[in-house]
Amino acid sequence: MTLFGKVAVLGFGTMGGGIAQVIAQSGRTVVVLETDQARIDNGIAAVDAFLSSGVTRGKVTEADKEATLARITGTTLLSDLADVDLVVEAVTERKDIKSALLVDVAAVVSVDAVIATNTSALSVSDLASRLVEPGRVAGLHFFNPAPLMRVVEVVRALQTAEDVIERLAQFVGEITKDAVVVKDRPGFLVNKLFMPYINDVVQAYDDELASAEDIDTAIKLGLGYKMGPLELLDLIGLDVHEHATRSAYDATLDPIYAPPPLLQTMVAAGMHGNKNGRGFRVGVDK
Repeated sequence: MTLFGKVAVLGFGTMGGGIAQVIAQSGRTVVVLETDQARIDNGIAAVDAFLSSGVTRGKVTEADKEATLARITGTTLLSDLADVDLVVEAVTERKDIKSALLVDVAAVVSVDAVIATNTSALSVSDLASRLVEPGRVAGLHFFNPAPLMRVVEVVRALQTAEDVIERLAQFVGEITKDAVVVKDRPGFLVNKLFMPYINDVVQAYDDELASAEDIDTAIKLGLGYKMGPLELLDLIGLDVHEHATRSAYDATLDPIYAPPPLLQTMVAAGMHGNKNGRGFRVGVDK
């Protein structure tokens, strides 16, 4: 019997669509909840485009692409989630929105359904506390882009039942990802290490230690990283990182997480990286 044979994904944005694709490619049925049909259509189109690129590059067959798309359906109705085995929440990174949606979904799905959040910056324990049965809640933190990034953090909230963690770790393996079980702490594991590193790089750039291009070259060639930190920040989104590191700072008051002034200024100026063509390495004169 397939573990979590039918999965609900909440949100059809970049992360939700990527997560839905990964799960559907494992042979599971996926239903994605969104607020309107236009968002559903855009989400399906994005998954289609990603898979079509894979077909062009010989990574995916046309038959596999069509089979994956056939396993994904979108809905605007909470009632369509009633028979799912697992819920993966991937909506906007706001506690009020996530909490309200999770409460509504928990009231519809089976009491045996596991509820996971893909949050990267919020406390899973806090989100779990809003639900009647917090023991079935955990974090399932995918990285962007979800179809390409192998690691998934399985986050143990203070309330999470041990069998939920074990089943989620098994599930992550079955969808061809590598599970890392972590505590519910600001940044979890990867971002706890990553955010101070990126903040230091941004400050070094602002201090004019080197150009953005030279910083990236030095890190790639000197440390053997596949991507330079500033081109990676453009890919992630300056606004996404600023929100995550600010959330960690607010939770800990540890200055290593404080968003650098330059980062705050760039985000305020609407410079969000690759998503709008304005960042450290994109949209600038070479």
